[in-house]
Amino acid sequence: MTSTKDAPKSFEDLKVLLKDDNKVKVAGIDVDGVLRGKFMSKDKFLSAASSDGFGFCSVIFGWDIHDTVYSRELLISNKANGYRDILASIDLSTYRRIPWENNVPFFLVSFLDPDTKEPLVVDPRGILKITSDRADKMQRSCYAGVEYEYFNFKETPVSLAEKKFQNLTPLTPGMHGYSLLRTQLNNDYFHSIFDEASRFGVEIEGHHTETGPGVLETALAYTNALRMADNAILFKYLTKSVGMQYGVVPTFMAKPWGNLPGCSGHTHVSLRDKSGRNIFAVSDAELSNGRPGAANDDVKFLSEEAEHFLAGILDGIADVMPMVVPTINGYKRLVGGEAFWAPNAITYGYDSRAASIRIISPPSVPPAATRLEIRVPGADMNPYFAISAIFLLGLRGIEKKLELSTPPMSKLSADDKKNGTIKMLPTSLEAATERMMRPESIAREKGMFGDVFVEHFGGTREHEVKVWNEAVTNWEVERYIELA
Repeated sequence: MTSTKDAPKSFEDLKVLLKDDNKVKVAGIDVDGVLRGKFMSKDKFLSAASSDGFGFCSVIFGWDIHDTVYSRELLISNKANGYRDILASIDLSTYRRIPWENNVPFFLVSFLDPDTKEPLVVDPRGILKITSDRADKMQRSCYAGVEYEYFNFKETPVSLAEKKFQNLTPLTPGMHGYSLLRTQLNNDYFHSIFDEASRFGVEIEGHHTETGPGVLETALAYTNALRMADNAILFKYLTKSVGMQYGVVPTFMAKPWGNLPGCSGHTHVSLRDKSGRNIFAVSDAELSNGRPGAANDDVKFLSEEAEHFLAGILDGIADVMPMVVPTINGYKRLVGGEAFWAPNAITYGYDSRAASIRIISPPSVPPAATRLEIRVPGADMNPYFAISAIFLLGLRGIEKKLELSTPPMSKLSADDKKNGTIKMLPTSLEAATERMMRPESIAREKGMFGDVFVEHFGGTREHEVKVWNEAVTNWEVERYIELA
């Protein structure tokens, strides 16, 4: 189900839900995965909910994560159109209340073109809806799960600035993955994340410490892809909000420290048919010996459709890397990532945490739990773009009946990276963006993201690269200021 448990089914239901409220909080998502929103009076909100929506300044698609206008004018929001309003359409199915804000009602919005009323293709919720619609035309439904790893610091936004983001104090010292003891040091904070998430309608499957000073990992419950992306964005919001109450700053930055593991955003995916059956699963008759005709033993407990889906991801992932790894820092997690189980090559394997795509299938799980785990994204991903990229590539693989062209991890050797058997992923945002924006890029195909999305989002990534290239880092100063 996409809808939250108590979501109104009609406008009359909505009025009853809000009868004792005087204000409502709403938010949409920008290309960096940042929630942008505001409070509205109940009357203003109800008026917008009973129509196409309300005007929202398009500048959220015209500036970066720090509110700096992009280096070059982009299509959606620019000087020529006066940074005009776009239409914010309230999604009543996302209703929930914010428990740490006096249970104020909260709704997500999707952004529409004010002239056509069609979803903005660069709106994160818009592109995932488009992706889901494409699956629906194939009689398929997209399902996903996200796992987040994140460092936590005994800091506040003020102390971060005062310290110039240096010498931060981790929540706990040492490397203690799956520790039952380390959480005892911050029990209230640790439990509040889980409990507030439950009250906020963001279901959690698992919650524990991970290797690294002050690192936690939280696995969000598997659900419909759009609901999953909503939950992933809202999990970050609630974790940061809860952290403020306890003097803790959690960070979903992919690689805060060069000598420690990075923070992943591993994403699990599968497709279901209209009856709810997992179409990645093999039939009961194939459970004993695997599927006849499978490309190799690693995929013999995947359905043929799932094998095409996997081949589609492998075929195109290098062309959509900015949607999967969108930041400068995200590529630091992948470079030399073998030491920390962060994949930097186009690989797959059965139950392999060394591969970019881990196949999770029988015999390790029941057929209904068959899925693919995409291990490339970091915790800094925009989940709407990453999930869209995975499903668009997979659906393309099914439509084209693509076949696996490389062996699994179990059949590869250390020399295969050198001899070209293993294809590498782009190692920087600059390289990834250049590849995505090529005329022949798979990302530009009509059944994928298309030219409008690629030109806009590519422009935002070019801006990020430009800002990075103009920066002088501490490493450069320390290395060259005396001896150069």
